[in-house]
Amino acid sequence: MSQRLRIGISCYPTFGGSGILATELGLELARRGHQVHFVSSQIPFRFDGFVPNAFFHEVEARGYPLFEHDNYALALASKMVEVATFAGLDLFHVHYAIPHATAGYLARQILGAGAFRLVTTLHGTDITVVGADRSYLPVTRFSIEASDLVTVPSRFLREATYENLGVRRDKEIEVISNFVNTSQYAPAAGPATGERLLVHNSNFRPLKRVEDVVRIFAQVRKGRRCELLLIGDGPERSKAERMVRALGLSGSVTFLGKQLNFVEVLQRARVFLLPSASESFGLAALEALSCGVPVVASRVGGLPEVIDHCESGFLEPVGDVPAMATAVARLLDDDALHARMSRRARETAVSRFQMPPLVDRFEAAYRRVLRMPPLPLARSAGEGAS
Repeated sequence: MSQRLRIGISCYPTFGGSGILATELGLELARRGHQVHFVSSQIPFRFDGFVPNAFFHEVEARGYPLFEHDNYALALASKMVEVATFAGLDLFHVHYAIPHATAGYLARQILGAGAFRLVTTLHGTDITVVGADRSYLPVTRFSIEASDLVTVPSRFLREATYENLGVRRDKEIEVISNFVNTSQYAPAAGPATGERLLVHNSNFRPLKRVEDVVRIFAQVRKGRRCELLLIGDGPERSKAERMVRALGLSGSVTFLGKQLNFVEVLQRARVFLLPSASESFGLAALEALSCGVPVVASRVGGLPEVIDHCESGFLEPVGDVPAMATAVARLLDDDALHARMSRRARETAVSRFQMPPLVDRFEAAYRRVLRMPPLPLARSAGEGAS
């Protein structure tokens, strides 16, 4: 086996795609024999059992009277220094620019010569929403440019990083797609049950447009027997629940809330709905495709790089509820069309997004960056500012 690496991983521990990808990547690296240290505010939710070579370190952001706001970034940087020192880390792979890349840069400054290399993966809203906010933009841009290696899951997000943040074009950003465990996320064994179930899974933020999910279902249900199941939770859940009651759909719509394992739900689904206003990749869509479930989604962001229109699903303009409802109705009414798209969905996941080849690419990127000269640890104030 190649030299075993000592890797730190920092990510948000919640149900979003960035935390899922970071956790699955870290656990697979640990299974391959690398030593992996997760550093986060809570144990990531998919780190749900003992895995040899995988360790967790909790970041505690203590409050002080003079601090008006949370000091998590500082606590994270301190914990990074601590873990890197006693574990002798070769690199830290951080997911989401703020605060993880920023804390990683500060930790490297503290450690000085011989500090770990910093790999940053951008996931979407850290660039399209948070990073583009003028109050965060200079810090986000600096943290990206100060990383030894930057990766993104889609060509769309790479271009958005250059355009939205003004990152230098000579700063290489490598596209390494998100992946799915196609053995776990697989079609159900045996013949299809014929269930007419629509499924949506997200963190119920405004950009997920959960109310559009309800509107689509309301149109599709006219004259058809079908059900809608929503997985997840967040600030838009209450509004969606009120809309369901107002439209008289309570008997056909189920809110499951957050779920640690919902593969069996996806395996029962006829269609997966993702009418988001923005998606840098669409990991939830990929998990559905891997289960052989066609996806009806917005033609936005990185989704066209995952879903082949009229092959593994349908892509329609953001907010075009009638067009999405028509696409769903076709998949409900036409068994031959659904069977063809279901096969194509599974083929897409297996041929382009399987875990092992993409984890290989991350491993190769780590080894490449460790052979490169390290970036300078200090920069002059204001360098790279617009």
